[in-house]
Amino acid sequence: MTTQSQYRAVFLLAVAQALANSCMSVFMTVSALTGQMLAADPRWATLPLSLQFVMTMATAMPVAQLMRALSRRNAFFIGAFVGAAGGALAMLAVFQNSFVLFCVGNAIMGASNSFALQLRFAVAEVADDAFRPKAISLVLAGGIVAAIIGPRLAQIGTDLFAPFTFAGAFMFVALLSLAMIPPIAPVRFPQPTEGEIDGQQRPILEILRQPIAIAALFAGVFGYSTMIFVMTATPLAMKFCGFGIGDTATVLSFHILGMFAPSFVTGHIIRRIGERKVLLTGAACMIATVMIGLAGIDILNFWLALVLLGLGWNFLFVGGTSLLTTCYRPAERAKVQGTNDFLTFTGVAICSLIAGAVEQSWGWDAVLWGSLAPTILILIAVLWGAPRFSKAAPVTA
Repeated sequence: MTTQSQYRAVFLLAVAQALANSCMSVFMTVSALTGQMLAADPRWATLPLSLQFVMTMATAMPVAQLMRALSRRNAFFIGAFVGAAGGALAMLAVFQNSFVLFCVGNAIMGASNSFALQLRFAVAEVADDAFRPKAISLVLAGGIVAAIIGPRLAQIGTDLFAPFTFAGAFMFVALLSLAMIPPIAPVRFPQPTEGEIDGQQRPILEILRQPIAIAALFAGVFGYSTMIFVMTATPLAMKFCGFGIGDTATVLSFHILGMFAPSFVTGHIIRRIGERKVLLTGAACMIATVMIGLAGIDILNFWLALVLLGLGWNFLFVGGTSLLTTCYRPAERAKVQGTNDFLTFTGVAICSLIAGAVEQSWGWDAVLWGSLAPTILILIAVLWGAPRFSKAAPVTA
């Protein structure tokens, strides 16, 4: 694939990623608040969002295999229609004042998220080895659009169909999901090679026992779970502190900007200093999030803590994804990618489920302290397993 066609493919996949992340940011902004509005017990406010992550977890491996069986393009089209259905059902749930239907809509959206997660692996396949880390980070940079339009669409949609609060936000989710189809359609995904189809495969546990794989998995699984744990509780904590939906949308906009804006340079940084230092920096940002959050409950504390949380997630997610691609052979790609996303969203589902209960029962400080333990595990795994001086070479044999 020529350099020009690589950049074109990365750009189109970045557009699709931006639309997918915008759907997610809308849900992140209003799902817990909608759940609190519809649920009989406010402690179940984050259950719908948790079910979204549970479904992402449950469908991660089947979707990875579907990508292999049907082709990337066709599978991504299916994911777009599934996302549209999830948004439409969530909107209908608000009209019918049905917490159960809202849970179903979130769960279906979770299946769509499994397809969108494959975008970062798809871009790794359309780029050559030298361009791969930068391509992964650039496609995630499409999330900057999500930082700008996602929470704002949530805010606009809040009263769009008044008195049916938040219904309009989920209508936007359905439309954004369908909008993913045009940018994906012209992308030329490489056909599977003979090595990918018939190549030798090791047992999954043998692959995951590698120290470098453990470091990559810990960065991805615990980094993503910790971010979701804190982010899911943030709208509830800000509401308790007297902030309105506009303030919450602003904080989450900057958080999502912190998640994706560094992607313009993360790949370049990885090439210069390696995944190890990038992952350690990400863990340091997570620790700084806790310290700043504990220092006060002013809008500035929420803003700065959530920006650092997003920055930490970016370094851990991009660095972990890049490191993971060095751990498997071509024929092992689908099962390792599926296992990675399965484990990641197992943690994410658990953390999103307990985030609301922890915040409602023990407060914002408990949420922050609770995020320290997984961050320490990331530090230990990276110091032990990640290459010390340079980027590891891909496993090819």
